[in-house]
Amino acid sequence: AACPPPGPPGTASCVVRMSLEWLAGWSGSLDRLRDLIASGIQSVRDCDTTALGTVAFLLAMFVWYCYHVGREQPRTYALGNSLLQGVDTNGLQNGYTHCHSPECVRCAHSDGLNQKLYHNLQEYAKRYSWSGMGRIRKGIREQGRYLSSRPSIQKPEVFFLPDLPTMPYFPRDAQKHDVELLERNFQTIACEFEALYKAFSNCSLPQGWKANSTPSGEWLTFYLVNQGTCVPRNCRKCPRTYRLLGSLRTCIGNNVFGNACISILTPGAVIAEHYGPTNIRIRCHLGLKTPSNCELVVGGEPQCWAEGRCLLFDDSFLHTAFHGGAPEEGPRAVFMVDLWHPNVAAAERQALDFIFAPGR
Repeated sequence: AACPPPGPPGTASCVVRMSLEWLAGWSGSLDRLRDLIASGIQSVRDCDTTALGTVAFLLAMFVWYCYHVGREQPRTYALGNSLLQGVDTNGLQNGYTHCHSPECVRCAHSDGLNQKLYHNLQEYAKRYSWSGMGRIRKGIREQGRYLSSRPSIQKPEVFFLPDLPTMPYFPRDAQKHDVELLERNFQTIACEFEALYKAFSNCSLPQGWKANSTPSGEWLTFYLVNQGTCVPRNCRKCPRTYRLLGSLRTCIGNNVFGNACISILTPGAVIAEHYGPTNIRIRCHLGLKTPSNCELVVGGEPQCWAEGRCLLFDDSFLHTAFHGGAPEEGPRAVFMVDLWHPNVAAAERQALDFIFAPGR
């Protein structure tokens, strides 16, 4: 029935009638739901015992399979308070992870390295899939040729992935999200660096810092993640910076090519020319303190750092850095983190994490 003409009395009557109709319909729906549930229960009671046993067995097998596959997945990059509160890993010397295994794929230069890498790839493909592994398979198969015949301007020392676009420096848009996130958190990282730097004295190197070999001056690094391994003691001293790594979308944290650290050059320091281990990553430097006359030279092209800004480069190119500023200007400091090369596909990243997992 149509509602009466507009007006307070008619409107109230229409609302009451509509409410009663809705309640009656809802009551009918509950009756149908009750009948449906009762029918389902009766169907289960009438079902053949053998069929029920088969269904239960298949369900148990499915649950076991999910557990088995989940347990074998490559480990994730564990971040958060659990690691910050954890025990220091074995092999730490002054807060720096040292590799003690002669079979480590990051450090080994033996003739059997390619066979080891291919064995790791086969193991990965057996557990998961060969899909998307073409470039990695090609790279491992022809690794000796790639590493020996590359032009001297770019010659990664451990692993070369073929058919990646190559250039000494990358534009900021190559990893836009992570670059912007790091720059937005510049003050947070800089404050934790300043707190660390206050611990320096003329007589000793503070715990957690590593002194690297240089022709002149000092090059010091403070690792939060070193070759894919967290350094808990150092992370506890920079908790906000460490947690920030978990928000980066392309941070390499599951394999030996991934690092995150604060890097310092004292006035007069020069880093000798060298090549990085692989071309699958982009090295990102966020400027924390950038005195005058400090430069990074990659593939013969010089660039200067800027405070609060990120500089992206491919360290598989021949590169060096120096601090030519006056002593009173203090050190050059950057926050360094390794990001995935933007043209390494997701399937390839997962496989490379498995092949180059720390300790494998």
